[in-house]
Amino acid sequence: MPLFSIIIPCFNAETTILETLASLSMQSCSDWEAICIDDGSTDNTPLLIKTAASQDARIRLVRSPGKGPSTARNTGVTAHAQADLIAFCDADDLWQPHKLAELALVFQDTSIDGVFGQVAFFRETPSASCVVSTVPTQDLSIDVLLGENPVCTMSNLTLRTQAFARCGGFDDTIVHNEDLEFLIRLVGGGARIVPSPSLQTWYRTSVGGLSTDLDAMLQGRSQAIATAAKFDVTPSRASHAIHHRYLARRALRVDAGRTKALHHAIIGIAHSPGGFMSPARRGTLTLGAAIAAAVLPRKLRLSLFS
Repeated sequence: MPLFSIIIPCFNAETTILETLASLSMQSCSDWEAICIDDGSTDNTPLLIKTAASQDARIRLVRSPGKGPSTARNTGVTAHAQADLIAFCDADDLWQPHKLAELALVFQDTSIDGVFGQVAFFRETPSASCVVSTVPTQDLSIDVLLGENPVCTMSNLTLRTQAFARCGGFDDTIVHNEDLEFLIRLVGGGARIVPSPSLQTWYRTSVGGLSTDLDAMLQGRSQAIATAAKFDVTPSRASHAIHHRYLARRALRVDAGRTKALHHAIIGIAHSPGGFMSPARRGTLTLGAAIAAAVLPRKLRLSLFS
């Protein structure tokens, strides 16, 4: 039985899947299996995975009925994973070579149910990454999740299989922010999810990705708030402010329009000026950029923020 089962939902990922699998092969901890759940790809993704599997017996291809990443992840964990530790990875993201070795040490503490680290964001190559996420100093909480989710991406989360089973897996009816809703149920159910203060994951950004649909993200957050209410948790005003600051930054990066970022900045400040401006550097830069974007020509906005 491997130490880690890596769950990789795949859909039309022929341009990135081999790079993702290569980052797994370079792990200093070799005790893993990678379960690639093809979700109805119409390109060469299944063939590429089969080729990789013929060269590395730890890699497996599983077919999924094409119902989305949540169903694919649930299938991977419940029907195919053999390990007691489940690590998620998307088919276009990359891992730092010592990630699994670091996680193996953290999970020696049996009170820990899940771990996440820092994420670096890149467009073409990891070496060009200039933005790295921050992690809190305390265990993950629902209120923190309702502000700016520090896990950032499912590629940055590793869990004990038992914790996944206790929370019931992903809700496959949610398209946007399904990871947030899942994390809220996980933490609300008593799972202890801890931060690791090290860079573990490289997240490939895409202007055309699902996370660029800001209105849908807000709708997904509404579902997450409803889930939080079941655990008697309502988001603080600071959490609302932090979330709208996050949306303002997203609006800048994906060029959502001249005033979209400023719109979210104003809403955030109205909820909680202190929350929006904490930490001061992030709040100040976001507000300044949102104001600038409202008056700058589109070409200059793209060069500065996208």
